[in-house]
Amino acid sequence: MSSPTKFTHLHTHSQYSLLDGLAKIDGLVNRAKELGMNSLALTDHGNLYGAIEFYKAAKAAGIKPIIGVEAYIMPEKENTTDRYFHMILLCQNETGWKNLLKLITHANLEGFYYKPRINKTFLRQHSEGLIALSACLSGEVGRNILNNQLAEAERVALDYESIFGKGKFFLETGHHPGIKETVKVHHGIVELSKKTGIPLVATHDIHYLKHEDAQYHDILLAVQTGNKLDDPDRLSLKDDDFSMRSPEEMAEMFKDTPEAISNTQVIADQCNLEIELNKIRLPKFDVPEGETPNSHMRKLIGERLAYRYPNPTQEIKDRIEFELSVVEKMGFADYFLIVQDFVNWAKDRGVVVGPGRGSAAGSILSYILRITDIDPIKYDLLFERFLNPDRIQMPDIDIDITDRRRDEVFGYLREKYGENRVAHIITFGTMAARAAVRDVGRAMGISYGFCDQLAKLIPFNQDLEEAMQNDDLKKLYDTQPDAKRIIDAAKKMEGVARHASVHACGTVISGAPLTDYLPLQRAPQDPELIVTQF
Repeated sequence: MSSPTKFTHLHTHSQYSLLDGLAKIDGLVNRAKELGMNSLALTDHGNLYGAIEFYKAAKAAGIKPIIGVEAYIMPEKENTTDRYFHMILLCQNETGWKNLLKLITHANLEGFYYKPRINKTFLRQHSEGLIALSACLSGEVGRNILNNQLAEAERVALDYESIFGKGKFFLETGHHPGIKETVKVHHGIVELSKKTGIPLVATHDIHYLKHEDAQYHDILLAVQTGNKLDDPDRLSLKDDDFSMRSPEEMAEMFKDTPEAISNTQVIADQCNLEIELNKIRLPKFDVPEGETPNSHMRKLIGERLAYRYPNPTQEIKDRIEFELSVVEKMGFADYFLIVQDFVNWAKDRGVVVGPGRGSAAGSILSYILRITDIDPIKYDLLFERFLNPDRIQMPDIDIDITDRRRDEVFGYLREKYGENRVAHIITFGTMAARAAVRDVGRAMGISYGFCDQLAKLIPFNQDLEEAMQNDDLKKLYDTQPDAKRIIDAAKKMEGVARHASVHACGTVISGAPLTDYLPLQRAPQDPELIVTQF
């Protein structure tokens, strides 16, 4: 279905605006397509967690992905009561993407105070390739209009235009008449646009997919803040609609300022980021002068052969030559050299390292280099299960390092490859069925005993759809109104990202600074640890 009205949503929150956005990535993309739109932006709060997932999902659906963020900007005045201001940043191209990676990393590692904040000086230095919108009521322009400081709102708007350039900064306005402050800011923004010539753009600050999801989003906010639904003065968006509106609805809401609608397409047409995916970017292992990774690996195999095979047979020699030829052909010598280096560093210092698991045990090279401790010849293990030249994919060596001294090995990697090239990997905790039932029931103010009774009827590792096959649970659902309310809401929460944490042992090493490829942050549970945002 194509729409006669051209419009793009440029202010969109997914589940990665943790416990603030309800919509999952696939749902956002599918809904945009269903409503006849051919482009969509993702702008989660202060992070890029969902950027690559969104990029891939949108491309697969034939929707142009516009990657951005609702950033937190640090106030310039030290005596202000404001800790930060919101601002939408959207990538136009690869330059903008690389700048956004640096900005989000800077915000998390250097500017964090309640929120990951971007210093305005740093923003000015990394504004190329980005389009900025003045954001919602919490934007610096909007905040000044609310406070009747119109001259300051004008100064701030012109300053942002100077940072990004003419045609790259837009005054954002939303239509949320249920929130009276929005009406005041809208009128101020329109007047400011007329006075300064800075163009308007219409957004709708999406937090969930459909109007009927509002009640479930309200529960999500109550879960986030630890409140009950009937608590007074709690954080809530229930006074207005924050669903994904159709182009026709948006055009009707902004019929007095049609340029605000058409400018969404002006922006969408300028945003043409292409991210190169599925390309292997292995870091380089430093080899002695005059050697290559391939020649150095052959040298190490020759030096260490006698340790594993004092009297190598022809079968062993042939197997070594075959595996070396495959590794060289596939370009994985650096991978083997890096892995054997830190494994041997650990073993030489008495750090307990496992014997190797998985298909890597089928490699005689891994065995000779002391990466694994299982003789593939003795046990007739196949190398082809590990590496196959007909199927190009990364080697996968499962290495177990004792958690008591794992941090020492990690420290060695950071020292060897550089602080800015090694990081832990992020992981996301999601709401499982049982937890969703308990959280939802608590937010609704329903007794713990009843919620616990419901939760215990859900088998471990089953989702709610599967669990509803349980006769006892289905009977409660059919006969108890509270059970129905809880389970219906829990189904909406199930699988939504709840918090970020650190992968138990996943580590990434890069040949270039990691911020060339991805954003970084501190681990929520341990600020000393730096983790990837993907």
